[in-house]
Amino acid sequence: MKQIQSRDNPLYKKLSKLAGSARYRAECGETLLDGTHLLAAYLEAGLLPKQLFVSDRALENPELKTLLAQLDSRTTTQLDERLFSGLSELKSPTGVLALIEIPPVKQAGADSRFALLLEDIQDPGNLGSMLRSAAAAGCDTIFLSQGCADAWSPKVLRAGMGGHFRLLIHERAVLTEVAESFPGIVYATAPNAAANLYDFNLQGALAFAIGNEGAGLSAAMMARAQPLSIPMPGRLESLNAAAATAICLFEAVRQRAKIT
Repeated sequence: MKQIQSRDNPLYKKLSKLAGSARYRAECGETLLDGTHLLAAYLEAGLLPKQLFVSDRALENPELKTLLAQLDSRTTTQLDERLFSGLSELKSPTGVLALIEIPPVKQAGADSRFALLLEDIQDPGNLGSMLRSAAAAGCDTIFLSQGCADAWSPKVLRAGMGGHFRLLIHERAVLTEVAESFPGIVYATAPNAAANLYDFNLQGALAFAIGNEGAGLSAAMMARAQPLSIPMPGRLESLNAAAATAICLFEAVRQRAKIT
């Protein structure tokens, strides 16, 4: 097995830049998966990493050994513990990093039947949770505006828990154009909307548009969507954006499955 023991190693420098720079990830079209759970989810989706990096102690981990058995050993490199710690943001790293290609996708939407349009979602945890809920609900496409957090950052990937690998994710999308060309109805959450989520038939082609955590959706997006509210008898002013997204998605799931 190949080994890296110096921070001056060119490959290690590349990994360090991928871990910390959204711009560099976009330039390379690559990112890092941190941990055995994400690696397992990636493999379960029928995908293979370009390279694998493991810490010295991780090689004794039975779960990692099982995952390594599915991969070509020639693509695995062993990292000194100090070097591995410099790449992982986890407090207790599992000792494995996978270098993967960010799936290239073209701006599209004509074939989508169940989508999310996310405008300026800036918190990585929120964005990852939204992607996780979207994958669990069976969404086919996610459109992210220019102002959203980097979908392929380590924090968003961890919060997504493997949801990324089940979705088509379009970053830097012009959401107004997506909304105008979408083949179904685009619904937008709005606290003062006259009609609420449970008043609508959500069984056809649809998309939910969710806005920034503080500012909500822009006027331009609201003008292209059907507004709806989420009933909140508890009298709070608003819900967390990720929670609101999950409620909308799974009401659509309930209706589509004809669950009563």
